[in-house]
Amino acid sequence: MDKVKLCLLALLLCVMTGCQDDDSFSTNVSNILSFSADTVKLDTVFSAVPTTTRTFWVHNESGDGIRCTNIRLERGNQSGFRVNVDGVYLGSESGYQASEVEIRKGDSIRVFVELTSPVNGRNKPWLVEDNLLFLLESGVTQKVNLNAYSWDAIKYRNLHITNDTTLTGDRPIIVYGKLTVEEHATLTLAAGTTLYFHDGGGIDVYGRLCSQGEAGKEVILRGDRLDWMFDYLPYDLMSGLWDGIHFYETSYDNVMEFTDLHSSFNGIVCDSADVEKQKLTLKNMTVHNCQGKGLSTVNCKVTAENCQFTNTLYECVDILGGDVTMNHCTLAQFYPFDSNRRPALNYYSTATMPLLRMDCINSIVTGYPEDVVMGATENENIPFNYRFISSILRTPAVEDAEHIIDVIFENVEDTASVQGDKHFKLVDINTQHYDFHLDSLSPAINKGSKDYPVSNDRDGKARDDQPDMGCFEESKPET
Repeated sequence: MDKVKLCLLALLLCVMTGCQDDDSFSTNVSNILSFSADTVKLDTVFSAVPTTTRTFWVHNESGDGIRCTNIRLERGNQSGFRVNVDGVYLGSESGYQASEVEIRKGDSIRVFVELTSPVNGRNKPWLVEDNLLFLLESGVTQKVNLNAYSWDAIKYRNLHITNDTTLTGDRPIIVYGKLTVEEHATLTLAAGTTLYFHDGGGIDVYGRLCSQGEAGKEVILRGDRLDWMFDYLPYDLMSGLWDGIHFYETSYDNVMEFTDLHSSFNGIVCDSADVEKQKLTLKNMTVHNCQGKGLSTVNCKVTAENCQFTNTLYECVDILGGDVTMNHCTLAQFYPFDSNRRPALNYYSTATMPLLRMDCINSIVTGYPEDVVMGATENENIPFNYRFISSILRTPAVEDAEHIIDVIFENVEDTASVQGDKHFKLVDINTQHYDFHLDSLSPAINKGSKDYPVSNDRDGKARDDQPDMGCFEESKPET
């Protein structure tokens, strides 16, 4: 038994000695901390709106324990940054600091950073920064810089437009809930205006919406997330961030020009209305990256010219009855987040909602699947009037001189490896980056019809005497 006790005592001494070695803390000035990031950037944020949380790690790789006698924000509580160090919040109760924080050799602690920046009273973003200071027991001070660009924004919550109103682009506008345009009122969005919609936000139009963007000063409608989901993927490239625009039955004579709408659930929804009256006119419009439909029209009159409808989980354009004309439009179905994406174009007719006209002229309708064009009628006795003129279609070829005029059908066998994306400069499903300007090798170049002239393209650039199909005119070398 004595031998057993002696062995246990020796083992205990070894353990205690090991603990003492691990628990020793150095005051050598050469023993310092290392950080997973020496700068924490929160990019651009809205003033007075809390940001998401960023984190970084503090590592001790010095070979001995390090004690931080003090960790604090250099500007205290004046900058708007909020910090939690290894479970200790640097708030008023702690005197805005953490004291006697020990980091053993080979160990790490995690730091969490948020920001609610103060209102700055300026029209442009301005730099907000602070330093998180680590005062070591050795007297060495290390720091991590925290910074962001803060932007004052106008904020509206469940705003009702009851009189003619113009929103201008002096500052960004954040919309919480619905922006409702009441019947008999007109909401005008001036050139250069950007509306940022919070989750669940959108525009409900019972009156009239006039979006008056210009080439180089577009109206932008998007979600309010300015941060990043991953290092390579900003939230602005995600879909379903807000609800889109809904034009109700009482709404007519809506016009949207040089407007970029993206990352919504549905892009634009038009309810059934008097087909004799113009419901909506779209010119030089982009509807991109929707978790629902891009443009949905139900028994109403809609005209789209130089428009891009791209990357939607459901149809890029969905037409139920009514009177719809698309000229020089690009419909491309490369939605990246779900393989069960629907066609680029769907048009159909019912007994109560006959298709009086669906003209697709000088346009490109393409995507990943072999067939992205769908049309159907409830029965043969219902008006089902459609024409495809001087367009490229990714659908099996048919002979129909009444409905199909000077159409190029994509050869699926030739394009299977690129799945319809050969027309465009960039289709990158991995990073969600897209550029639907025409590639120089696209067969859409010079194949548009002069009989349906549109003088400028989506960018406002003049078309030449041999127009291209789609919404963009490709630059051609001088001869």
